[in-house]
Amino acid sequence: MPQIRKILVANRGEIALRIMRTAREMGIATVAVFSEADRRSPHVRYADEAVCIGAAASAESYLNIEKILKVCEDLGVDAIHPGYGFLSENAGFAKSVREAGLIFIGPSPESIEVMGSKLAAKHAASKYNIPMVPGTPDAIDDRDEAKRIANGIGYPILIKASAGGGGKGMRVVENEAELDEQMDRAVSEAQAAFGDGSVFIEKYITSPKHIEIQVLGDHHGNIIHLFERECSIQRRHQKVVEEAPSISITNEIREEMGRCAVDVARSCNYYGAGTVEFIMDESRNFYFLEMNTRLQVEHPVTEMITGVDLVKEMIAIAEGQPLGIAQEDLQIRGHAIEVRVYAEDAANHFLPDIGTLSTYVKPDGNGVRVDDGFEQGMEIPIYYDPMIAKLITYGEDREMATRKMVRAIDEYQITGVQTTLPFCRFVMQHEAFVNGSFDTNFVARHFHPDVLSTKTDEQSEGLAALISALLTDTSPEAKPVQNEEVTVQASKWKARRFAAH
Repeated sequence: MPQIRKILVANRGEIALRIMRTAREMGIATVAVFSEADRRSPHVRYADEAVCIGAAASAESYLNIEKILKVCEDLGVDAIHPGYGFLSENAGFAKSVREAGLIFIGPSPESIEVMGSKLAAKHAASKYNIPMVPGTPDAIDDRDEAKRIANGIGYPILIKASAGGGGKGMRVVENEAELDEQMDRAVSEAQAAFGDGSVFIEKYITSPKHIEIQVLGDHHGNIIHLFERECSIQRRHQKVVEEAPSISITNEIREEMGRCAVDVARSCNYYGAGTVEFIMDESRNFYFLEMNTRLQVEHPVTEMITGVDLVKEMIAIAEGQPLGIAQEDLQIRGHAIEVRVYAEDAANHFLPDIGTLSTYVKPDGNGVRVDDGFEQGMEIPIYYDPMIAKLITYGEDREMATRKMVRAIDEYQITGVQTTLPFCRFVMQHEAFVNGSFDTNFVARHFHPDVLSTKTDEQSEGLAALISALLTDTSPEAKPVQNEEVTVQASKWKARRFAAH
């Protein structure tokens, strides 16, 4: 493959900036594409060239394959890096890039397609000695057969969509009486979210740890793993806090889990950067969950403990170079923690928030890294994921990394929108996090909005005035409110997003 001289980053915000910085260090020119909503974004200014490809809606910009490829043709681009989200795990996009004579900085379309289906991924991985959660090997729609299988593996069970992720098309079933209704809901949600209503059944692990392994593979058959990330602190089945290494596993489990991750990658002839995800039960039995065929949001913690620039490796692999790192060259040095700074109100069921970043001052100092794509005065768009930044800290051990994180959160100044920073601070200081006893049920078991004091006096007074007005409204359209408690505030983000459509 030829040397890459110009990369188009088919993404936005912090991940676009992160990729462009490594490209610049490698002497590679960069092209940014952006929507009308992102015209003022830092990644647009940072790139060597930038082209607006459409309106704010993703379908008209970041998901428009034809427009992205046209920019590549017009500007003499050699390769495309998809980042994460948007088109990053779209096998059709990767194939279109290849057919256009461009280099896709990621795995082959065939690998993406296999691992994009949880069932196909399981079939591929079954060639190797990889532990699987008990369940159905294929999609199932026969209710009587589903009940027979569920009774065989024992309740509770999990109904899961074969395609997609993020908790969509996923339903926990506690007993046989619930199965029909929950299966209907899972199929409907999967069809709406992914265009594929295929579902399968797995044994539900009640108190799981979510642990993933970073892998790298080249075009010459070399595959290595770069240890694990602990990703069990989640809300709505999506990660909020990640760390490396995990406090929960032994060196023996780490070695075995790493071997399994490499074999999963080998099962689909994988090259590029990827992540193999596992769940681990209370007895430390682990099971293959899925493979993400892209760069992960939480990749910085792996970079911090290994010293490996994963984006640089992805570019070198895409150029056809063999891996310059052997498994025996890698070792864990220190500890890293990442928290995702979302424009969300944790005290209000983690509902997304919108507004202008009236104040935006990042923390700094030894062992602190901030990957972001916003600046003071910018608005949080309603069209995309509400993540503002990723805050990462590094220390010689877990305790020091945690202390640095608390300090960095306290120094991070954001006003104008609610953020998840207060929640993340709560996590860092909670006994379950400190001693490692947490699992994916952390929010349900340990978090309550009352523990956060995120509202200012002005906001509290405004809310009180609103409630008072509702209770005393005497207009003809007004209806009396009797003994009702206000439990959830309206989401500005949700209301405006509906209005935008």
